[in-house]
Amino acid sequence: MLGRILLRYLKRYRWLLLGVLVFQFASAMASLYLPRLNADIIDRGVAMADIGYIWTHGSFMLMISLGQIVASVIATYFAARAAMSAGRDIRADVFSRVSGFSEREVSQFGAGSLITRNTNDVQQVQMLAMMGATMFVTAPLLAIGGIIMAVQTNVGLSWLIGVSVPALLIVAGIIIGRMVPLFRSYQSKLDTVNRIMREQLTGVRVVRAFVRERIEEERFRGANTDIMIVGRNVGSLFVLLFPLFMLILNVTVVAVIWFGGIEVNQGDVEVGTLFAFMQYIGQIMMGVIMSSFMAMMIPRAAVSAERVGEVLDAESSMTRPENGVTDFPAPGSVAFEDVEFTYPGAEAPVLSGISFRVEPGQTVAIVGSTGSGKTTLVSLIPRLFDVTGGLVRVGGVDVRDADVEALWKSIGLVPQRPFLFTGTVASNLRYGREDATDEELWKALEIAQGRDFVEAMPDGLNSRISQGGTNVSGGQRQRLAIARALVHQPRILVFDDSFSALDLTTDARLRQALWRELPDVTKIVVAQRVSTITDADRIVVLEDGTMVGSGTHEELLASNATYKEIVESQLGVDA
Repeated sequence: MLGRILLRYLKRYRWLLLGVLVFQFASAMASLYLPRLNADIIDRGVAMADIGYIWTHGSFMLMISLGQIVASVIATYFAARAAMSAGRDIRADVFSRVSGFSEREVSQFGAGSLITRNTNDVQQVQMLAMMGATMFVTAPLLAIGGIIMAVQTNVGLSWLIGVSVPALLIVAGIIIGRMVPLFRSYQSKLDTVNRIMREQLTGVRVVRAFVRERIEEERFRGANTDIMIVGRNVGSLFVLLFPLFMLILNVTVVAVIWFGGIEVNQGDVEVGTLFAFMQYIGQIMMGVIMSSFMAMMIPRAAVSAERVGEVLDAESSMTRPENGVTDFPAPGSVAFEDVEFTYPGAEAPVLSGISFRVEPGQTVAIVGSTGSGKTTLVSLIPRLFDVTGGLVRVGGVDVRDADVEALWKSIGLVPQRPFLFTGTVASNLRYGREDATDEELWKALEIAQGRDFVEAMPDGLNSRISQGGTNVSGGQRQRLAIARALVHQPRILVFDDSFSALDLTTDARLRQALWRELPDVTKIVVAQRVSTITDADRIVVLEDGTMVGSGTHEELLASNATYKEIVESQLGVDA
């Protein structure tokens, strides 16, 4: 999965990667040449007191060093640009994929996990891409080239390389092998921390209302401790790895000085050559350490790439037709034909045998007890879910055959829990239609009974709205959500218990304005209050996911026991 993702996204920036390879190759070759040049300066310049030789070769050495620095900087810049661009592309594709998910896929992954996958996991892959691009040439050239140059410099001391390099590889293999399961566990526990944090922030009012702060703190502390323990174990392995590397490196250097000093004393090796051999040993060790560091990054990036790949490979249950229908023969109509819906993993269907038709311009109310399937039913209209049996027609077309954009354009949905975005009143209303004029916004607010409180705000339409609309009341949030749906100018309006936060007077004025100003718009209303739906053209009664009645208020009162019970219970409460 890791290789597939890197190949898929980095191939777009192959010219940048080619530049990285060229400049890293130049930098590595300069690094391999410098020790030999340094040895010549010591053995032929310093030892023989040849100042001219020292100046000429020293200047040449300085130029090579500067060239190496420039090549390394350019290579790092190219690598960073390619890796960051690839990370941007991965995040964009994950966001695009998640945007096409239905409620089913979002629930399956979890919102917290999806956020982690598009941030932390992508960052791990991105960092591997950057480090890999910069070390891909340098590490093997330093290791392999250093061995070749060291053997050419002094064959007698080459046995030290045969001892130190395998020792480094054994240590790296043992430690990296223990890191892989820890990295996988770390990402999973990070999901848990994000999920708990998200739940606490979203449900802060509930937490405080039930005085659960201490219990929630304990729950978060437990998840936080779990991830701390895994992170500490990973850190312990890192702490163990580099001292062992340095120990092997220092022991090797001491051995080179010890055995090389003997050869220098015997006149078999010159001092400059011994220094060059030591530098090559350092380069070999550096190449192995860089390779080991890459090997440590790969397991964590592989886990992250697997999690990102799961999102990218996930197919939405809401498939979009290739040639979706854009022309609706009966605009504004909605029909349910023997509809059945079962949630994944559920033993019994939530809805079964639902059949009724809504004509253009009609007002149809959906009522029923809690858990009867009202919200699920209206969620099938804009394809938030797809039916598991039967079919739903909008405008005379099966919603699964309709072009998704055209379908959504014809429907205005006001959800049970209205959500407002960070911005202004105007930007939230124009979420329904970007080219709406201020006059159209005010008109929608007037119908939604929201004009008065928006005019009372300091900046009117330009007043700030915080994320989720937390700086306005529940009733104001509902009215802004209704106005946003009106700005959309759909042929069908779906209200999922959207009047529950309104007082009876505001509710009545809003319904009167809707019926008066939008007589040709089909209105489907999920309601709990009987007073909200008594004047509907038809009332559909649900009980345990089945349709047990359909008719006007008067007809159902006379013939439907379930509806009569709902009415009597509310009248009794009002009394």
